[in-house]
Amino acid sequence: MSAFHEPVSLTRDVIGILIPQGTKVELPEGARAQITQALGGSFTVQVEGHLFRIEGKDADAIGQEVAQGPDVPADASDEDIEKAVWDQLKTCYDPEIPVDIVELGLVYECKVETLEPGKRRAIVRMTLTAPGCGMGDILVADARSKIEQIPTITEVDIELVFDPPWNQSMMSEAAKLATGMY
Repeated sequence: MSAFHEPVSLTRDVIGILIPQGTKVELPEGARAQITQALGGSFTVQVEGHLFRIEGKDADAIGQEVAQGPDVPADASDEDIEKAVWDQLKTCYDPEIPVDIVELGLVYECKVETLEPGKRRAIVRMTLTAPGCGMGDILVADARSKIEQIPTITEVDIELVFDPPWNQSMMSEAAKLATGMY
């Protein structure tokens, strides 16, 4: 594994998401990149002066290990599955802010419903730090894909809401300290 802030060469073509626009860009094999953030199984890299988000499934392209899914017991209760959903949401990061979306106060609601034996729906209501955030769709997709990894979750309903509007007071104390927003 390569050290952070040291240049790495991409070992294969990989799709990066341009930050903050959210545009997908193919980064070519051999391109020089610098890993600036590695949180929640995804990576922020700088390539030719631009920041890109690399998904955890593509970690090998930058010399990192691919993230593993959640470990949930086969006989998990609804409460266990809801905790697993919260744990997965805590692995979702805005690529520009080194604090997870739960600590940032972006998740307003998270619950699990049983649909039938062995099948559950996760329902999440979340927001963004700013309504026009170009990474909004990316954060929602990241949350969805991580929740879908949980055994017995067969449906994921994520609603992006802006009422109430997010503000700094919704952040945990740890998030305020990490960002200097206290």
